[in-house]
Amino acid sequence: MKGCIVKKGKRYYIKYRFRGQQIWKAAGTRKVDAERMLVEIISKINNGQYFEPKKITFAEFAKKWLSEYAEGAVKPSTLESYEYIFRVHLIPFFGESELATITPEDVQTYVSLKRKEGKLSPKTINNTLVPLKEMFKHAVRWGYLRENPAAYVEKPRVPHKEMDFLTHEEVRLFLEHTPEEYYALFLTAIMTGMRRGELLAMKWGNLDWNRGQYFVKESLYRGSFIEPKSPKSRRAINLAPTLLETLRQHKLKQDVERLILGPDYQELDLIFCTKEGKPLDPDNLVKRVFHRILDAAGIRRIRFHDLRHTYASLLIAQGESPKYIQNQLGHASIQTTLDRYGHLMPDAHKEAAERLDKSLFGPTKLNHFIPSGRKMVEIPEKNRKISGSGPT
Repeated sequence: MKGCIVKKGKRYYIKYRFRGQQIWKAAGTRKVDAERMLVEIISKINNGQYFEPKKITFAEFAKKWLSEYAEGAVKPSTLESYEYIFRVHLIPFFGESELATITPEDVQTYVSLKRKEGKLSPKTINNTLVPLKEMFKHAVRWGYLRENPAAYVEKPRVPHKEMDFLTHEEVRLFLEHTPEEYYALFLTAIMTGMRRGELLAMKWGNLDWNRGQYFVKESLYRGSFIEPKSPKSRRAINLAPTLLETLRQHKLKQDVERLILGPDYQELDLIFCTKEGKPLDPDNLVKRVFHRILDAAGIRRIRFHDLRHTYASLLIAQGESPKYIQNQLGHASIQTTLDRYGHLMPDAHKEAAERLDKSLFGPTKLNHFIPSGRKMVEIPEKNRKISGSGPT
């Protein structure tokens, strides 16, 4: 591979070919600089290390990536979130910059600026980095970048937030103050741990009365029925007998309302809906119903999503396995379940050692026994207090 140096006026330019295309580059006003630049480029081309990025601005590539990749690869709700992040946060900062000129330092500066502005929480800032990293990854694959400038960005530390959930007594108190028309809905939320969108998309056709299971197949998002959050979210949830009976009574009342309205009833097969059969408004449900129940019951304001945590805590308290809890909640991996609820499990399993003791040695209390050869020897009461730190 050869190239040449061309002088135009007082400036030098280098000329070479790469992948069949002739490329010109400005090399300054000194011939020695132009010679050095040409040698480096030719060397990289010959060694297979040369990379010639395509010219495009950040804003132009963001539009291209959203339409040619994200639009067909992610859920509508995720796409809407990505479009908002680019429009409000990323394009105002990176927009007019040439994509190939953006450095890891630029990305870190963006994070630092957002943190200093104080308008976004650390978690929200980190959320804006998700589509940014993904877009840069595709820019590398498509030949616009040599490497991902956001790959090693240092994220803001997200403060640990204690999980909130209702206790057994608070669940009873909450349900006692729940209006009759919403009782089945909130009992289902507490006894299945379904996400709000999954709950409001429940249909009678997905309920197996004989097996006592509900099959999650859809989620409600802004009035439309969409795919659940992840493949694992499509799941069968076991329903308790009390909940099944409550749903039976709820269906009887709904059937009466359907007959009264006749053709004015919108038949969508929804379990929880308006009196006309239409989907419930998620925000109104929280503000006009959920919060009022909490206030009437004298319970602190928790999030609707905390009913999902309540379900998980109830299962943990009765000793259910993490794998079962994962399946019921529809977590993508058991690690998610352990990360989110693992801190609740030691309390639920604090008697495990005692149960192991009883299974091996029976009901006899063995906490004052030590082994001697092959015999178990009881330590006399007067010798049970031993000074020192024990064997090392």
